[in-house]
Amino acid sequence: MATVELRFSAQPEHVRTARLVAAAVARRAGVDEAVLDEVRLAVGEACSRAVGLHRSHGISAPVRVALTEEEKAFSIEVGDEVPGSGGTAGSVPGVRGTAGPDSVSGSPSAGSGAGSDADSDDEDEMGLAVISGLVDDVEVVTGESGGVIRMSWPTALATVLP
Repeated sequence: MATVELRFSAQPEHVRTARLVAAAVARRAGVDEAVLDEVRLAVGEACSRAVGLHRSHGISAPVRVALTEEEKAFSIEVGDEVPGSGGTAGSVPGVRGTAGPDSVSGSPSAGSGAGSDADSDDEDEMGLAVISGLVDDVEVVTGESGGVIRMSWPTALATVLP
């Protein structure tokens, strides 16, 4: 199992780099060429969401991306440091939402201003809906230490040479 890890400061200009790296690693892992655009778009959405959450909550910690090549699958995890940041996952069709062992009950943006909560919840829900439209296997995990979006794609089986 090979893993590539990225950490980048929560700046929108770094999202493009994460997309390019994800596509390159996915190609090397054996993800079908026809699916690479979906990988790029899904990673872009997940990273943009994490960057937005970090910036809106004043968090200086880096956004984390782990790209893992397994025997029959390629998976990507995009993590943020915002407590309870994926709480709207249950309301988005196609996204499995789970609370981790350190989960927070209630609103995903507890503690921030009420006026911005509705707007950020709508953007969060829209981003998760876009991801669920691009990726068949999506899971959003949240907790007090932050959230993780897990996405995976099947890889082509290795061909046997004579």
